[in-house]
Amino acid sequence: MNPAVRLLNRYLVPALTALSENIYLSAIRAGMVSIVPLTIVGGLFMIVAYLPVAGWDKVVEPYLQLLQVPVTATFGLLGVFASFAIGYDLGKQLRQEAIVSAMLSTGVFLLIQLRLEDLSFEMDNLGSQGLFTAILVALVSVRVQKFFTDKNVVIRLPDNVPRVVYESFLSLSPLFFLLLAAWLIRFVLGVDINHIVQTVFKPLVFALNTLPGILVYAFLVTMLWSVGINGDNAMDAIVAPIFLQYLAANVTAMTQGQPLPYVTAYGFFTIFVNVGGTGATLALALIMLNSKEPGYRKISRLSLPTQVFQINEPIFFGFPIVLNPIFMIPYVLSALTLTTGTYLLMYANLINRPFVNVPWTTPPIIGHYLVSGGDWRAALWGVASIGIAMLVYYPFAKVAERQRLQAAAAAATAPVQG
Repeated sequence: MNPAVRLLNRYLVPALTALSENIYLSAIRAGMVSIVPLTIVGGLFMIVAYLPVAGWDKVVEPYLQLLQVPVTATFGLLGVFASFAIGYDLGKQLRQEAIVSAMLSTGVFLLIQLRLEDLSFEMDNLGSQGLFTAILVALVSVRVQKFFTDKNVVIRLPDNVPRVVYESFLSLSPLFFLLLAAWLIRFVLGVDINHIVQTVFKPLVFALNTLPGILVYAFLVTMLWSVGINGDNAMDAIVAPIFLQYLAANVTAMTQGQPLPYVTAYGFFTIFVNVGGTGATLALALIMLNSKEPGYRKISRLSLPTQVFQINEPIFFGFPIVLNPIFMIPYVLSALTLTTGTYLLMYANLINRPFVNVPWTTPPIIGHYLVSGGDWRAALWGVASIGIAMLVYYPFAKVAERQRLQAAAAAATAPVQG
């Protein structure tokens, strides 16, 4: 095994594996994944409202505000849904009453979003701007719930009481403590929790919308995959709230007729960079479809149908790419190349920036077209992206093919040991 790979496998992989399996990061990841369908549904209404067809704006104008209602009900309440979903998942993992955990998290989150002046909600903070606050509140709330449960500082009714009543009383002590603490901090002491949380995460939020920042992210994701760790899952707990914030901001800008502010919104990486799966491995499958080496040829043909839907595990573990220096290099390099090309094109406004969320399993080119709101130039870039990735993979694929063929020939001519 290559010394660098061995070093990664010995020291880095165990630490990163432990990080990816952390229950708190796992809960954040699960919660963020669970709210993505909301953005997809909201995106469908965005497509109808802003269909890139000549004259469509005139047709849809009388119904535009009506079409924006589901958009506001999804994108506009992402923070609320996130606090509920993350609280629920973490509650399950900590063996708490999960629905109680979700209720505690959501209740505390909503309390700190109230304005003292008129007791109305700060609507911006209920949406994407409040995602980081929602995450923090969910983690703290469920930990407090577990503390109260472990110390038996809860009201337990007899077992013959209906379950729903039993659970409601079980939540009273931690709920009272959490609401009291949030009320004291937010309104009595006047601490703006949202502002503090947003200030802490502001450097990261800024960095991921820059070319250097998104390149570092692309490098980390593909390097993690290269050593056998699901890089997308490992990083999602950190970056998914940011990419969703970007997407929601782009949606808001589109509805207000303003330029879209974020290049790397949700969909940038999953659609424009992960062409046929992380590392753009669809290109590798196309190169090896008629390989002279039977194993590579068979795996490529078997994996191609799944890679059309962005699922590349068959080729990733079949070649393999994981812990294989010959394929690790183009695997990382293709992601960096497509990240750079896509970013520069969007930054120069030569293709539309993402503002419609589509399932990550949407086939390439179609996904490029939809996520950009129907921009044919984005679809054309999708075709070019496959070609560019093929150019990156080609020399390495041929080296690997030649090595396999030489090894097979040597084995065939070797004297039989008897």
